[in-house]
Amino acid sequence: MCSILGLVNFKRKISPQEIQCLSTIGKALIHRGPDQNGLEYGEHFAFQHNRLAIIDIEKGRQPMTATHQGYDYTIVYNGELYNTADLRQELLEHGVKFKTYCDTEVVLYAYIIWGEQCSSKLNGIYAFVIYDSKEKKAYLSRDRFGVKPFFYTFVEGALLFASEIKALLKHPQVKPRLDYQGLWQLLYMMPVKEEGTAIFKDIFELPTASHSFYSPAPGASEAELKIAKYWTMEAYENQDSEAAIVATTRDLLVDAIERQLVSDVPLCTFLSGGLDSSVITAVAAQKYQAEGRQLATYSFEHEGNKDHFKQTLFQPQSDDEFAVYLAQHLHTQHQILTAKKEHLVDYLDEAVRYRDYPGMADIDSSLLFYCRQVKEHHTVALSGECSDEVFGGYPWFYRPEMLTRGFFPWIHEPHARISLFKPELVRPQEGFAYTSEIYRRSVEACPLLPDESETMQNSRIASWLSINYFMTSLLERKDRMSMASGLEVRVPFSDHRLVQYVYNVPWEIKFKDGVEKALLRAAMQDYLPPKILYRKKSPFPKTHDPHYEELVFHLFRKRLDSGSGMLAELLQKDVLNRLISPGNNTWFGQLMGLPQLLAWLVQLDYWFDDYQVQLVV
Repeated sequence: MCSILGLVNFKRKISPQEIQCLSTIGKALIHRGPDQNGLEYGEHFAFQHNRLAIIDIEKGRQPMTATHQGYDYTIVYNGELYNTADLRQELLEHGVKFKTYCDTEVVLYAYIIWGEQCSSKLNGIYAFVIYDSKEKKAYLSRDRFGVKPFFYTFVEGALLFASEIKALLKHPQVKPRLDYQGLWQLLYMMPVKEEGTAIFKDIFELPTASHSFYSPAPGASEAELKIAKYWTMEAYENQDSEAAIVATTRDLLVDAIERQLVSDVPLCTFLSGGLDSSVITAVAAQKYQAEGRQLATYSFEHEGNKDHFKQTLFQPQSDDEFAVYLAQHLHTQHQILTAKKEHLVDYLDEAVRYRDYPGMADIDSSLLFYCRQVKEHHTVALSGECSDEVFGGYPWFYRPEMLTRGFFPWIHEPHARISLFKPELVRPQEGFAYTSEIYRRSVEACPLLPDESETMQNSRIASWLSINYFMTSLLERKDRMSMASGLEVRVPFSDHRLVQYVYNVPWEIKFKDGVEKALLRAAMQDYLPPKILYRKKSPFPKTHDPHYEELVFHLFRKRLDSGSGMLAELLQKDVLNRLISPGNNTWFGQLMGLPQLLAWLVQLDYWFDDYQVQLVV
């Protein structure tokens, strides 16, 4: 797990000044790779790398170059490959002689031997670029669900790429500009965004499951970046029996978890006591026990929640007792991490800096705090993200009225947030039309079968939207907050073999007897006690302490009353005053009530100021 940064220029040779510039910019990403750093360059490329060493700590330094048939191939890679052993054996049969046992070298030789077909053979989380001196081109690739980030822009006809936007913005010719498309995504869609965009104007994101060659077209002076999907989910009729479906699901999931337990540094799991993290922890604990080891686990709590917990549709139960119960049941080495309300507020600004734009308010800041604590003893963690998107755990999977409103189903009141801003500045009607079109195109792209029931088609659409948007935003959050702490977090539920298979399981099996995630429960019933196996979904914990709202309100009012900044310039004071009046219980989306909205507005104001965002509207 690392950061990647690079410049590819086919118009002229890379200059010493550009190399020095990259070296300087790379310091902005050192949190992602505090163990080692490296810089390598050639006539038309310069790559910089910061490394968090996980596998083959001594020999896995980057950028890494291999010579094959007289030509050099140089890779800069961020990720973890889970089928390293399988591909290594296959490459050995092609005559490859490895110098390391790290996955970086496997990915590099996979490209050398198989070319652009290499990405479809990889099982893992990754973002990488390879400079090919034989073909004089650069090959770019990103994993299937965007677990690892990849942003890019163009500077004087050259390609500049990085793991995080902040690095691109360190380049003197890249400006933090925000146009209407970016503004509308912030105000209507956040924490999700349109695929391929990065909120900032002229900064882009390599889409998930995509790869590209960057090279001059024949006879052309300018290089081109041609992006294509190397993988996408497919719809087919699953004719397996219910028993076979349950068995296959179990086999795929257990295999995914066990593959992700490989590490040369201390590894743990996040254990909330919910179904998803419990499944991962149970499989991991069993594997560790068979090897004579004890698994370490962590659960997260908020100070004061026991006294102030309030049940909602999205959070029907508190996690605390369930995590401790399962840890004792599995005999793990368990630790409870507790965040104070002051931590949530203090980390709001940092969460923006590491995400590069406002995300999920205290849901981000609390995770950042927890990851900092985990990093004190562990470098790798496994987490339960992606299960709800894959197995249908959200209410919009089984509540049709949430899915048929014509907008992203997790956003309950799409106009509520933008209504706080002066309409002459944010043009809300145009913004809603723009973001609604993104939604419409997404639904149209969903892989369906023509003769399926409406129920099955709706389940596919719910999965498609959740995986491509909501899951992507959660994975982004997990990557930024964990890597800000030098912690690698793996997500076994995002294994593409599992996702593809479950996508085609009949909804009647996934939601058998009206039980959410019934397939997952059936598949893992031998691993978990009934108290955990049949527990209703409860998402990442948020604070219920009313004193947190007081702290956030004070911080918000302080920024607003300063008379400067985005809040003072763009917000409608009268609308805002009605919103924050006593007794207002407006719900803005998944886990976002009034305290989270105020915290998000504070983050937005900080982002405009700290990033010196230029509105070009």
